Amino acid sequence: MKDKLRLAVPVVLVAALATTAYFLLTLEDEYLWKVQELNLFLDTPLFLRQQMVTAGWLLTWLGTWFTEFFYHPWIGVTLLCLWWALLMAVLWRTFRIPMKWGLVLLIPVAALLITDVDLGYWIYYLKLRGHFFAATIGTTVAVASVWLYRLLPAKLYMRPLYMVLSTAVLYSLIGFYGLLSTLLMAVLSWRLKDMTLTGRVVATVVGLLCIVFWPLYYYNFVFYQTGIQNIWWTGLPLFVIDQEYHAYYIPYYILSASLVAMAALYSRDRESSVRRPLVWGACQLVLLGVLVWGVSRYWYRDYNFHKELRMVRCMENSDWEGILSEAAYVEDEPTRAIVMMKNLALFRLGQQGDKMYHYKTGAKASASPIHVSMTQVVGRSIYYHYGLLNYCYRWCLEDGVEMGWRAEYLKYLALCSLLNGEDRVASKYLDLLSHTRYHSAWADSYRQFLGHPEKLRADKRFEPIFHLMTSGDLLGSDNTLVEKFLMTQFVNTNSDDKLYQEQALIAALWMKDIQMFWPRFFQYAQSHVGERMPTHFQEAAYLYGQLEHQVDISHMPFDKEIVQSYNDFMAFAQQCQGMSEAQMREVFYPRFGNTFYYEYFLVRGQKLY
Repeated sequence: MKDKLRLAVPVVLVAALATTAYFLLTLEDEYLWKVQELNLFLDTPLFLRQQMVTAGWLLTWLGTWFTEFFYHPWIGVTLLCLWWALLMAVLWRTFRIPMKWGLVLLIPVAALLITDVDLGYWIYYLKLRGHFFAATIGTTVAVASVWLYRLLPAKLYMRPLYMVLSTAVLYSLIGFYGLLSTLLMAVLSWRLKDMTLTGRVVATVVGLLCIVFWPLYYYNFVFYQTGIQNIWWTGLPLFVIDQEYHAYYIPYYILSASLVAMAALYSRDRESSVRRPLVWGACQLVLLGVLVWGVSRYWYRDYNFHKELRMVRCMENSDWEGILSEAAYVEDEPTRAIVMMKNLALFRLGQQGDKMYHYKTGAKASASPIHVSMTQVVGRSIYYHYGLLNYCYRWCLEDGVEMGWRAEYLKYLALCSLLNGEDRVASKYLDLLSHTRYHSAWADSYRQFLGHPEKLRADKRFEPIFHLMTSGDLLGSDNTLVEKFLMTQFVNTNSDDKLYQEQALIAALWMKDIQMFWPRFFQYAQSHVGERMPTHFQEAAYLYGQLEHQVDISHMPFDKEIVQSYNDFMAFAQQCQGMSEAQMREVFYPRFGNTFYYEYFLVRGQKLY
């Protein structure tokens, strides 16, 4: 039985890691890619020095380095699972876990997994750099330090002295995890048979004093960029915006409690014999079941969140057809971010006026306890692609100062500077990106445009953006309401550019304001003489003409399908009298959901964010 245990338990542990890797790669491919876009590691001495201004700097430095590898998710996941394998090996050695109870090593790993997959929209707001690897690295180093503590001889108070030195060093390097390591040493002292009662008491007192003293010392004399209320928690993410969200700390509580329990139950006896196989097997199954339930329960799986991530990646790759493919299959009510990315893709493909309402619309709030602003999710990208470069630039700078610099921010700062003709500024950002592992090739590909504005204007990626760049050097406040600000900007700006006029007319449709619509409609019609009027523009003109009769539409060459669709809509509305608006939306959508008539009458009260 002992030999079978030695084989079975490691096999289960390896299988658990392999299963975790499989689900991370199949369920979170786009999520992991986005995590590395919101990460930044520079191979420069200055970047290292910038991390060393707070306790726990080694976690952020190493964490951001490892997070880079999620550019290829399979590499990042492999490294993460290898770290967890190393952690389990160190735990097994440090606390002498009996082989028959080896599955308890999965408890801290499960807690660490949850810290990474329960975030959802928090990835846009977390300020801790390298979060995905930080807890794993910190825990591994902390437990390894406890292992060394256990191996030291008990004589000459070497263990208390080691406590003092290790806390001093580890708190500086790994912050909270250094203090956790000291706490584990203090607990373990009561289980080590070679320690006297006096030695245990001394070790406990010294450990507690170290936990109190060293953070205060570093706060007063070394690190000045951490608030005193956080000095014992540095190295942990702060889930605080308008309030503190305590539920996100639960995995850290479980992690800490499991380590303390391992220290408290330490025994030199590593006998692996199983006296009651059925009871032992039942306990293993229950433990695995609880872990699987816990991980699946707290694994963040929101349909719209992952849909947004896939569409964002398509947008970053200028894969407009890919965005439309995602938008065509929406199981839930979409968020406004999904709708805006769909509209952008239609615009870039020249189909917005004909197919804007052919996709499911909505304004579902983001599934998160925090208020999620579109500026964080897609706002920068939307502003960039619609030519409001100053607003894209502004949000990159503000968020860089607030949340820390990220590769995504530097990319958009470089692009905005290029399109604005600020080559020296663009060169600065491209130089920074050249010090990254995976974004240096991106930076090199854009150096060709420095000093060559004609190349920029000839490039198909930038051509539509130049058409929409009419705001000049203006910069105001959007109140974080990206869509409303963008539509207001378009509808209130006069331009001779045909593409801009199209967006101004679409903005008028979005506002459902008849007085705004007619001037933009006629301006568009005059600049597109001889061209077919897009379907939705015809629908709006015919509807408004029939509703208010302010403009004579009798001589306008409407398509027969437009007139027939309007008549069918109104006739069906007569048949549905007495229904609530919600009921009408349900019965009208199959026939008229792809028309402006449906949008005008039945899509109301959409919330912006």
